[in-house]
Amino acid sequence: MTREPSGGREFRPHRVVVLALDGLLPFELGIPHRIFGRPRDARGRHVYEVVTCSVRPPGPVETDADFAIHVAHGPEALATADTVIVPASYELGPVYEEGVLTEELAAALDRIRPGTRLASICTGVYVLAAAGRLDGRPATTHWADAERLQRLFPKVRVDADVLFIDDGDVLTSAGVAAGIDLCLHIVRRDHGTAVANEVARRTVVPPHRDGGQAQYIQRPVPDPQQATTTAARAWALGRLHEPIQLRDMAEQEAMSVRTFTRRFREETGVSPGQWLTQQRVERARYLLESTDLSVDQVARDAGFGTAQSMRQHLQAALGVTPTAYRRTFRAGADGSPGRRPATGAGSDTALGHHCAGLGGGTTARRVPGPGSGGTVGRPAAGGDRVRGPRSDPAGRG
Repeated sequence: MTREPSGGREFRPHRVVVLALDGLLPFELGIPHRIFGRPRDARGRHVYEVVTCSVRPPGPVETDADFAIHVAHGPEALATADTVIVPASYELGPVYEEGVLTEELAAALDRIRPGTRLASICTGVYVLAAAGRLDGRPATTHWADAERLQRLFPKVRVDADVLFIDDGDVLTSAGVAAGIDLCLHIVRRDHGTAVANEVARRTVVPPHRDGGQAQYIQRPVPDPQQATTTAARAWALGRLHEPIQLRDMAEQEAMSVRTFTRRFREETGVSPGQWLTQQRVERARYLLESTDLSVDQVARDAGFGTAQSMRQHLQAALGVTPTAYRRTFRAGADGSPGRRPATGAGSDTALGHHCAGLGGGTTARRVPGPGSGGTVGRPAAGGDRVRGPRSDPAGRG
């Protein structure tokens, strides 16, 4: 911890503690270290500190591979965490089979301070659920485990069609690579789009993946001659600042509006209107963070037309006004984390500029969690429900 030269508050990086359980997947264990180990503030200081701990004293932890890892910290590290992440494990025992914690795991989790942000990757969600941290709240896991999770924990509102869910102080993700998406989302929420995008570039992954888990479930192979809507999405992304009608997009693929709408939803998981609104919200976020354009100009460049229209869309999607959003992420340049909600879905009435990708459209719906207050569509404390791609269809994460 260092003191600012001006005599202000002391700088301390946000501590992320990763709980390594026997049977863990090395890939998923490494995700938080890779993503949170990258971001730095304007002075070059790491804004996160990542620590790995076990439920036992320092020592070896078995993995699902042919090697073990040595963990240098015991469960006492959990008491120092600002964020705790539980990756997947294939040896959860009674947690996975019966929905109950072992005494060792329960004692470790009891060390976590109230108010600590919790996150899970894939089957790590079983640990949070068995600890009662997900009762009455939305959660997700690998699509292959979603039905079992719901049976075992009926109080949890399981959503199998999302990449991850941000419910404010508790976040859960689908399997395997969805852990990358979740961690990038946390960086984006804490420090803004520009920082998260830079981390994504250095990690050689897209900053934002689109679509729902449904796209990863094995289905009959489609006719290779069947037309797609990729060209229409590329066309739209190049002119989001202009009015775009559904028929204009359909014409790019020489389809009827009805066929285009059906095909678009099959490919992206959302309607053309929702997808375009998401791109415009993302474009507005980027411009508010990275430029000095007036709110009116941002609204025009993002395709909302008027500041009032943009204000309504950002309020619905992010829970904040454009001015408040800009103030939050401009202020975050000193390394202090902000809180960012995820992009929300729009309507088909006004079809839609930021290129979040051509692969589909992530549906984000903000859901109030226990103690978060607010209503569906605008919870307090940055609670978001984010819909995105499923994980590996070949097996659990």
